[in-house]
Amino acid sequence: MTYSYTQMSNYLTCPRRYRHRYLDGWQEKDTRAAMLFGRAFEQALSAYFLREDAAGVLFREWSAYKDQQLHYSKGDTWDRMLQQGIQLLDRFCQDDRIRIRQSRRNLQIKFERPLAGKNDFVAYVDAIGKLDGTRCLIEWKTTSARYPEEPDGLLALDPQLVCYSWMTGISEVAQIVFVRKRLVEVQYLRTTITDEQRHEFGHLVADTIGRIESAQFLPHSGIRFPQNPCSMCPYIGLCLGKQELVDTRLVRRPGAENLGWLDELAY
Repeated sequence: MTYSYTQMSNYLTCPRRYRHRYLDGWQEKDTRAAMLFGRAFEQALSAYFLREDAAGVLFREWSAYKDQQLHYSKGDTWDRMLQQGIQLLDRFCQDDRIRIRQSRRNLQIKFERPLAGKNDFVAYVDAIGKLDGTRCLIEWKTTSARYPEEPDGLLALDPQLVCYSWMTGISEVAQIVFVRKRLVEVQYLRTTITDEQRHEFGHLVADTIGRIESAQFLPHSGIRFPQNPCSMCPYIGLCLGKQELVDTRLVRRPGAENLGWLDELAY
């Protein structure tokens, strides 16, 4: 079986959520404006490094969602997000701190790693290039708020960056954060992932896959106010048995209704 960071993250957040998504076939509907804008913006960044019209690509990709019923965060609109995106591209171009050679090879790169038991792990890295002259693995992020930079070394704890470093063997990693706010900002965050972190992540992968293959899908309820991640989980309708929430937030992939035999594994 092929595993990925997203699968690992879902399982570690809540094994029952993993089962809903990857085994029972439920998928969240693509209605979050911020998520869809992020995808469009990444296409525009690729166009920038391929010496194409980045602003034109952003407009084209984002226009595909203009007439859809999307969920916008407070204060966001389709037009406002487009304007912020164009401003961010301009700021990024003016900063001129990122270099990516052979862009067609070093953007959206697929890495595969064989694991025990005929399994493998796959990761798609946004880019490999140079930030201020230092070669590093690069991840793009779009957000409406700045990422914290204190305490020093915080970025090195990011599990997705640790995962990508483990997959590629590259120690130097960077997050380029495109902040959508009244005055847009681009953050250039860089850190170093150690050999020990990569070694520990490899053990985490093996342990998590072992639990998945043993059909351990116990729920991890997050209801504990004021922090209540369950309320934000797209699969909460399934856990509560509320069909109206299921219909609002989820769709089921074709053929998934024939997966009832998994109940026997889980129980």
